[in-house]
Amino acid sequence: MSQATRILLALVVGLALGIAAVAIDKGAALSAIGITGPIGSAWLHGLQMVIVPLVVGLLVTGVAAGAEAARAGRIAGRAVIAFIVILWATTLMSAALTPLLLDLWPLPPEWSAALRASLSNAPPPGTVPSLANFFESVVPTNIVAAAGGDAFLPLTVFALAFAFAITQLPAAQRDRLVELFRAITDAMLIIIGWVLKLAPIGVFCLAYGVGARTGAAAFGALVHYIVSVSAIGFVVLLAGYPVALVFGRVGIGRFARAVAPAQAVAVSTQSSLASLPAMLEATEAMGSPPATAGIVLPLAVAVFRATSPAMNLAVALYIAHWLGVPIGPGQLMAGIATAAITTMGSVSLPGTISYFASVAPVAIAMGVPIEALGLLVAVETVPDLFRTVGNVTMDCAVTMFVARREGSPA
Repeated sequence: MSQATRILLALVVGLALGIAAVAIDKGAALSAIGITGPIGSAWLHGLQMVIVPLVVGLLVTGVAAGAEAARAGRIAGRAVIAFIVILWATTLMSAALTPLLLDLWPLPPEWSAALRASLSNAPPPGTVPSLANFFESVVPTNIVAAAGGDAFLPLTVFALAFAFAITQLPAAQRDRLVELFRAITDAMLIIIGWVLKLAPIGVFCLAYGVGARTGAAAFGALVHYIVSVSAIGFVVLLAGYPVALVFGRVGIGRFARAVAPAQAVAVSTQSSLASLPAMLEATEAMGSPPATAGIVLPLAVAVFRATSPAMNLAVALYIAHWLGVPIGPGQLMAGIATAAITTMGSVSLPGTISYFASVAPVAIAMGVPIEALGLLVAVETVPDLFRTVGNVTMDCAVTMFVARREGSPA
């Protein structure tokens, strides 16, 4: 049994046991939360404690990899610029589309109220930060205080500036610093791997409390979450077709036929890396020279995930909707910036680790509690399908755009 299956099973069993226990003896069932709750919180804190050094390390090494690729040649440089533009564009799309989707198809109020009551860290609605608050807080005055206070947006801005500064150092100094942060990142990944081995226990304990307090509403809310977040990934996937048409001069029908085998591999493996050979065949069939595809696609797999910032922001906005946390312009801008900036650092991580490393900073930057992530990670398998297929589709579309800019016929 895979770890993902164990986590999902722990979620289902925890919710079902909590619901059944309340039906048998409500007092005893709710008293048991005094034991399961702290265990689940301790597991979640174990994940949370590594987020700051992990995000900083990933940003430094991710920017270094992107800058190194851009320096390697014109083709790689154009690809990196295209990646950045698409990441920001899809994040802005998610910021506009996710609230609209949740307005058109909201979580039933009684479910939302029950779920909000089931999470101990859910804050009461307060003052909604303005856009002015965003600009006041975006640049940190004290980076140590920002890290200690989980102020992820100013921390991310500093880490990004620091990463770009490192790329301007002489090669020997640059390599030493990048290797240092790579070692820090690897150490954090080992720790988070240890914590994730305990994920079935942590998820079970969190799920038991939610099931006992909310009943069957928890199952309905998880289905609502899967559909809502997957829909954002599906929109990014669909956006790859007009990108190929407008910027790559490849007809939508031709692009769809060529990319379908790569999408099939992505569905079966949930891995962009495993889909790389099929993507190479698809882009070459559409007219991209092997030399161009051989540079752009491996680079895309290494540093680019078109769906990640959009879906990460959608998760944070969904949790805010779930918990009734008001999101103002300042919080939304903080989420957009954090989602777009942090994405290029976490692309090479395993799915579960990537979920926490990329979603948690966005949620924290927006003032959204991350306790719900301990439950939502258990059902990430379905949205992850849309993540992978969307990434593969957009990778091929960007390759055709770069090929056209290089003068290759599509």
